[in-house]
Amino acid sequence: MKKTIVILLLITVFFTFGCSRKNERASEIISVLVFVTGEIAGSPTYEMMVEGANEFTRLNPNAPLDIKIYEAGRNQAMWEQQLSELISIGEFDVVIGSNPSLPEMCIRVADNFGSMFPDIKFIILDAHHEGHPQIRTYLYNQYEQALVLGYLAGLITTSNMPHTNNFKRIGFIAAQEYPLLVQQKVPGFIEGAKMVDPEIELDFRVIGNWFDVTKAAELASAMINAGVDVFTVNAGGASQGLIRTAIDRGVYMVWFNSEAYHLAPGFIVGCGLVEQERLTIEVLNDVVAGKVEYGKADVLGIKEGYIRFLSDHAGYLDFIPTNIQEKFEEFLDNLLLK
Repeated sequence: MKKTIVILLLITVFFTFGCSRKNERASEIISVLVFVTGEIAGSPTYEMMVEGANEFTRLNPNAPLDIKIYEAGRNQAMWEQQLSELISIGEFDVVIGSNPSLPEMCIRVADNFGSMFPDIKFIILDAHHEGHPQIRTYLYNQYEQALVLGYLAGLITTSNMPHTNNFKRIGFIAAQEYPLLVQQKVPGFIEGAKMVDPEIELDFRVIGNWFDVTKAAELASAMINAGVDVFTVNAGGASQGLIRTAIDRGVYMVWFNSEAYHLAPGFIVGCGLVEQERLTIEVLNDVVAGKVEYGKADVLGIKEGYIRFLSDHAGYLDFIPTNIQEKFEEFLDNLLLK
């Protein structure tokens, strides 16, 4: 009987020690959740974030990271619940996302699960929040990007390019209104245009969601009827409605965040770019190195090298007249000197 008890105790000790060592080894792996607030396809910033995560894995096959990608889908009302459910599993050490509305959501999730998982961290790209010990944010200076695109739109609408008219009117179609849009993108876009000509007007309209292609097309058509000949858009998958209408009706577009010349050659004639893929890779390297400074917020713009204009692409060079290119390049040079 005593021999049996000793054997059972030894088995228990061995099992406990083995589990402890297993958990210790598992703890060396950092589990990262890439949380996509929406759908990847059709959203350049999400596509670049996911590409960055995949590229990091390719470049660092032995890195102690386990990266999982999750699409939360179109229903925004369910995003926080989905994130909460994923956190409640206790599997993840770090959550990475890209959405201006994510900081507030992550604060609520962190507060709800703080006692259970006090060490979980949130890294949010294209957003700004400072001071929370579990959150690190990196905000692209979208005012700068909007100013650049607006200036080009102003040069185009006041020109005699083939698809322009006699109105000095540019258009902005958005999926929804949110602080970053109304405080940086829209003001920057019209202010850039007015630097060309103070008489330029902005026609700004809202779809109501990020996926209604038909509504985007209807808005674009109505805006063209009202005299708009140059557009920009911030509408995710719904942007396809503007693209189709712009091609059919013959108007120009300038594009935020990504290279989109190939989507409508000769109609998309200017593209800004945020270095989202590069930043994602850099952030993941910092996660591995333990160098992420939580509680901080950085703003990344043209001078920092995270926003640029794709002026070396044929989609710009072949369709923008030389005299406009010269004026635009001078504007970019002056902006960099400030």
